[in-house]
Amino acid sequence: MDHRGPVDLPRATTRARVFTLMAVLIPPAGMLAGIVMLWGVAFDWIHLGIMVGMYVATGLGVTVGYHRLFTHKSFETSAPVKFILGVLGSMALEGSVIKWSATHRKHHRHSDRDEDPHSPHGDHRTILGVARGFWHAHVGWIFDEDDPDLHAYVPDHLKDKVVTTVSSLFPVWVVLGLAIPTVLAGLLTWSIYGALLGLLWGGLARIFLVHHATWSVNSVCHLWGTRPFRSHDESRNNPIVGVLAMGEGWHNNHHAFPASARHGLAWWQIDISYAVIRLMQAIGLAWKVRVPSPERIAAARR
Repeated sequence: MDHRGPVDLPRATTRARVFTLMAVLIPPAGMLAGIVMLWGVAFDWIHLGIMVGMYVATGLGVTVGYHRLFTHKSFETSAPVKFILGVLGSMALEGSVIKWSATHRKHHRHSDRDEDPHSPHGDHRTILGVARGFWHAHVGWIFDEDDPDLHAYVPDHLKDKVVTTVSSLFPVWVVLGLAIPTVLAGLLTWSIYGALLGLLWGGLARIFLVHHATWSVNSVCHLWGTRPFRSHDESRNNPIVGVLAMGEGWHNNHHAFPASARHGLAWWQIDISYAVIRLMQAIGLAWKVRVPSPERIAAARR
């Protein structure tokens, strides 16, 4: 199927967009309420710092590492930095580098078409249809059977020793991502209870938050937001996801310029991941950073 043609799936209705907005806001709001209620009992500044620190580190492992470096090759870096970014991304528990990159490249090739692994588009005539579409795009697609030809999307990774090594040790990095906050909290509180809370907040709760932010790019950002650029799909810029997912929510920008290291193309579009890449570039850890020219940006606008 030619992925360059117009979108042939029905567009989301206002009802669908309201549903997805509620779905992305309610779970974090519930967690925030739980944190407030547990403050001083099972949550404190130490565990907050560990949770936020692990969220940022593993989230950047996904956004800067898995997405912009490994999948789209939007910049280049050294083998040690590739290794570290791959490990941090693996700690987010979203699959190995190879599988994540292959799935995302397939998404771009077939975005919002039948072969897209996680398009939310389909039947929006009923609330149930909206719910099914959102569920599939947000998390349901993970339970689908793997494409036997998925590795065909990543021939470069299969030849890269760093990538294959990090991918083969994926279970090790997952355990490490749970062990780090547990041990750190235990040392800072000098108690078993504090260590267990470190596992809860810096491990399990942090994974939930990173998953929810990342998956919202697949679901929310194909249903709710603006489309300033021409693209062959329903990708959209969503400011809420843009902040929570450290720049990934400027999704229409990304689909218009997939190889760009910068997703927040306007000055006001917060893109923490690109800021990290720029910092890496400034200190010599990143080079050949790819960003579209102002002429290309202007030409792609609707």
